Amino acid sequence: MTPRVSRRAVLVGGVGGVLAACGGPATRTGPQPGSGTTEAAATRAAVRLPVALAVHPSRSPGLAASRAELEAVQPGGADTWQGFRVVRGPGAVAAALADRNTAALVTADALVPGIAAVPVDGVDPLTAPGSYPVTAEVAAEGPGPVVTSLWTGDVMLGRRVGAGMARTGDWELPFSQTADRLAAAGLTVGNLECTLSKEGRATHGGDSFGADPRALAGVHRAGYDILTLGNNHLGDYGPTALVRTAAIARGEGFATTGAGENIAAAREPALASAGGLRFGVLAFNAVGESPEAGAASPGVVWLRMPPITGPLAPADLEAVAQSVRAARGSADVLVVVPHWGREYSHRPVADQYTVGHTLIEAGADAVIGGHQHWVQPIEIYRGRPIVHGMGNFVFDMTFSEQVQQAVVVELVHWGTVLKAIRALPVRIGTGGVPRFLDPAGAEGRTILGPVWG
Repeated sequence: MTPRVSRRAVLVGGVGGVLAACGGPATRTGPQPGSGTTEAAATRAAVRLPVALAVHPSRSPGLAASRAELEAVQPGGADTWQGFRVVRGPGAVAAALADRNTAALVTADALVPGIAAVPVDGVDPLTAPGSYPVTAEVAAEGPGPVVTSLWTGDVMLGRRVGAGMARTGDWELPFSQTADRLAAAGLTVGNLECTLSKEGRATHGGDSFGADPRALAGVHRAGYDILTLGNNHLGDYGPTALVRTAAIARGEGFATTGAGENIAAAREPALASAGGLRFGVLAFNAVGESPEAGAASPGVVWLRMPPITGPLAPADLEAVAQSVRAARGSADVLVVVPHWGREYSHRPVADQYTVGHTLIEAGADAVIGGHQHWVQPIEIYRGRPIVHGMGNFVFDMTFSEQVQQAVVVELVHWGTVLKAIRALPVRIGTGGVPRFLDPAGAEGRTILGPVWG
């Protein structure tokens, strides 16, 4: 069964405007730091790209520059900016990643996932290149359309979250403080950590997460396109409810992956389009509890690995890697969403690195994981991100600060090229309702510490 393609296909911005942007003395021409001077680059067409300051992401919250500050550190100018040592030319980005007191002055073609570009006059050089105040002509491939995607942690619409919606009659309540921002992205993806049916026996007592399908009203308002189902709670009411949940979600227009009436259906990628890009998403569950899908039996995709489902199973890992290879041809951007790791810990288990690296090597463009209820680090492997844990998103846990703190991950693509990954801090408040935080605020910095530390 092929999941239904999302009803929403949004083109977010574009970079054509950068070619004619920003004349006058602040627009630099000729070779610039980071633009590259190799023979291969010299054969490319000349384009105008933003000239950016970039720093290690742990230093970026609250940082901003003015056009005058950026002009002051152009070649031949100052060698420091706001206490950072400014490095130019090839190797500048690597220097900034290695030394958190260094800033790279580069054109946007040199920016890579894991480095943070600083806004200038309030304009982000990656998401709004056409409005950016300083550009340079470089020999580079012209970038494609700018497409942003947002990825959230667990969306649990049952238990006390569901009771709050039923009590108020507001089925959009869990997304009341985040919907506008989520829906503004080109693509929005989250893990549905509950069933939409209670047609069977509750298998986890009070920890059985079953939601009223009317709660999907808020999911719609928040602009979700894809819901991953490969988790340990989709089986909380048995196989009939599991299949019914997938059918309800698809019937409402969401693409799903990770669960289905059999293993073939569960392994099918969810597909959605944004900005002319085809996104494909796969999901799997490494922590058990939900039934494993079989050739003729419903369930979720399993991958056995520590700390819960045993030692890492090479056959399971190869099966997921094969799904990545098979889906590669149907997607411009392919992301795997694992449900893995140890609960209530900022530290990934060792096999998260093994599995994540294997999936990147198989062809995944990113691995964006969850389940642990706490945030975990973002790793860059072979230039591609592995998010080890986003924490919760919509959830009713309140027994510690960490379970009420999370990140939403933003990916920024220029065409098929991933230019940035960002972690947006979130606080989950009363009733399990999340809100975005200022990354430069005290709690925002606390949440981001384990992510980029």
